[in-house]
Amino acid sequence: MLKHQTVIGFDFGLKHIGVAVGQTVTATANPLASLHAHQGTPKWEKVTELVAYWKPDAFIVGLPYALDGSEHHITRYARRFAQELEMRYPFPVHLVDERFTTLEARRDLFERGGSRALSKRHIDGMSAKIITEDGLNRVLSASIHPL
Repeated sequence: MLKHQTVIGFDFGLKHIGVAVGQTVTATANPLASLHAHQGTPKWEKVTELVAYWKPDAFIVGLPYALDGSEHHITRYARRFAQELEMRYPFPVHLVDERFTTLEARRDLFERGGSRALSKRHIDGMSAKIITEDGLNRVLSASIHPL
């Protein structure tokens, strides 16, 4: 029997960080509002508000890689963000390859609402949703680092 747990997922960016909340029973997530960031650093009090409201058991952070799988400069910032989460909150952080999530988010949003749905805030939230669901499926199916 799978224990119900809540996760908060992040689509890392230097100016905006998309956020989603998910749960382990169905491995689904819902997008939340994006956080404004300065060089990848959010206002931590906003993250603390999310943690207080959703009471997560874990975090999932998308790691941006180049199309060929190599790391680029933003990957380092995303890792730093994940490390800061681990230092500030008593929950495990799972890292997930986020290649193609923005493209997938744009496609999904366009299919649902046409070009009107393609705002930055919607894309960030939908990308975080995709990252969170991907992370839930990978972690739960692999049985490594279980939530």
